[in-house]
Amino acid sequence: MKKKLVAVLLTACLAMVVVAGCGSSSSKSTSSKTTTKNDSKTFVIGVDDTFPPMGFRNKNNKIVGFDIDLAREAAKRMNMKFKVQAINWDTKEMELNKNNIDAIWNGLSITDERKKKMDFTTPYLENDQVIVVKKDSSINSKADLAGKTVGCQKGSSAEDALKADPIYKKIKDGKPTEFDENVSCFQDLDAGRIDAMVVDSVVAKYYIAKHHSDFKIVGESLQPEQYGVAVKKGNTKMLNKIQKALDDMKADGTAGKISQKWFGEDIIYNK
Repeated sequence: MKKKLVAVLLTACLAMVVVAGCGSSSSKSTSSKTTTKNDSKTFVIGVDDTFPPMGFRNKNNKIVGFDIDLAREAAKRMNMKFKVQAINWDTKEMELNKNNIDAIWNGLSITDERKKKMDFTTPYLENDQVIVVKKDSSINSKADLAGKTVGCQKGSSAEDALKADPIYKKIKDGKPTEFDENVSCFQDLDAGRIDAMVVDSVVAKYYIAKHHSDFKIVGESLQPEQYGVAVKKGNTKMLNKIQKALDDMKADGTAGKISQKWFGEDIIYNK
């Protein structure tokens, strides 16, 4: 009986391995397991695959989104194959430096700190960091966050904006509740485990419209910002190729059409 049970278990395990092996090639990587990229004909972008509408997995486990469509079109214009690689957002710079990816193209805010570690294209989208709460919350302004439990994604510009604001020292425990990705943060807000969260406005608006009308955005934004595409520091050749593709997509209206698809309007930054 034990032998039969062991055989069944081994069969089940092998089946799981096969299924896992047939899954998306865009599964999340870690710095210790990612294979160094060596195919110069393939344009590989690194993304947080839980960041709707910029990049996220649909019901078929395929990574889709606004940034994915933009990057795919750019790859086509660069005469390169296209691949999306889900990464740990907290180690994104490491993925670039180890040449595991060619670019980070996923609602990446351009900041002075990040420009020290990566090179950026010119901005293609404007954004800001906003406070999201449940509709019945007593929080109606940034000042109301005092003494409250506030969540945000670890290593994100939302966390940077919160830490840079005077209200930061007044929130409960003097620090935010950190999450690996925004979806879990939204879930904890819905469950009442946190009182509020700070997140990109484009993400908040999309999530509220598509998934949760019981949430609302309150008060003034914490920090206006712009999105850009980042490459490894010093990789001028790749940066110039991406920049040209972006400029051409803006000029001929392709970027605007992709924006219309995801946001219902053209919000591409053209200055």
